[in-house]
Amino acid sequence: MKKKQFFVDCHVFDGNSQGTTTYLKGLYQELIKDRNINYFLAAYDIENLKEVFGTHDNVYYLKYSSKNKFIRLLFNIPKLITQNNIDYAHFQYVIPPIKKCKYIVTIHDVLFLDFPQYFPFLYRLKNNLLFKYSAKKSDIVLTVSQYSKERIEMHFNINDVKIIPNAVDLKYFEKYNKENEVQIVKEKFNLENYFLLVSRWEPRKNHLTLLKTFVENGYYKKYKLVFVGDDAIEYKRYNNYYNVLENEVKEQIVSLKKIGFHDLVHLVRASTLSVYPSFAEGFGIPPLESSASSIPTVCSNTTAMSDFKFIGKCLFDPSSSDDLNLKIKIALQDNLIEEKRSQVHSKYKWDLSAKSFKEIT
Repeated sequence: MKKKQFFVDCHVFDGNSQGTTTYLKGLYQELIKDRNINYFLAAYDIENLKEVFGTHDNVYYLKYSSKNKFIRLLFNIPKLITQNNIDYAHFQYVIPPIKKCKYIVTIHDVLFLDFPQYFPFLYRLKNNLLFKYSAKKSDIVLTVSQYSKERIEMHFNINDVKIIPNAVDLKYFEKYNKENEVQIVKEKFNLENYFLLVSRWEPRKNHLTLLKTFVENGYYKKYKLVFVGDDAIEYKRYNNYYNVLENEVKEQIVSLKKIGFHDLVHLVRASTLSVYPSFAEGFGIPPLESSASSIPTVCSNTTAMSDFKFIGKCLFDPSSSDDLNLKIKIALQDNLIEEKRSQVHSKYKWDLSAKSFKEIT
């Protein structure tokens, strides 16, 4: 019996880590365990891909000739699909205009349609056309949450979008010594006793409400505030507020960029509190990762994050600094941390997501 041939567009691994890289890494590290399917993983930097996915007799690495998205979509991908007799090809958000096999597209969210104030006009115009075309032309449309499923089906007038949820890397579930983790972070980053927000920088992510709450309630007198994430969209309101702060307050606020996976795990484990104040998400992995690591966690209660019922009393209204302050106080006294960790472990694992993916395809 002929093995199924599966092509995966992994160009996102050529840039900075983001939600789509986490999704593809977690999902395909599980899927490639099925030796009855051949997987063809394609990117420009295939050495990086090999480090992520390793060497397996059913995994083949294909190199794009350019990082340019037009060359990739118009020329590289159709050619590679034909050369390797591909049965299914999996894309994130956007498919090539030339269809050479069955197409699967994962559209993680359409937040730019529901929250246009957070996205540039040209971004909204371009992606509305591309995402809608991809959803209409693909054989299988996937997303990561019930919230995103409902919004995609409504905006693009399609049915039967399937949910393959994000999950948590098993590393976050491992037991660890808190004192050791604190020491590691102290030696490498000169940090201890801090609140943590893991998120790229853009207004939708709502760093400003956390900063205001941290400053105006005097948390800076005891804790540091650590932001981990790369720049995405200019955040003028945050910058305006931060720039007029006193130096003694600014000294307690730290921004880290280009942080690798293993350092991120240490930063999460060594934190005192994890906060995720985003206004809108198609999913939202960081509060799951911190909860899996037994870290007190407070999280926004909007959009897809409203599904995180296990966070309980530590869900908050991201538009309210007062509510965030209240939930921070509750979280710092949280005695249900291990129960929450257990709930994350039972629901958000990549082997469960991979099983659902195989049932659909």
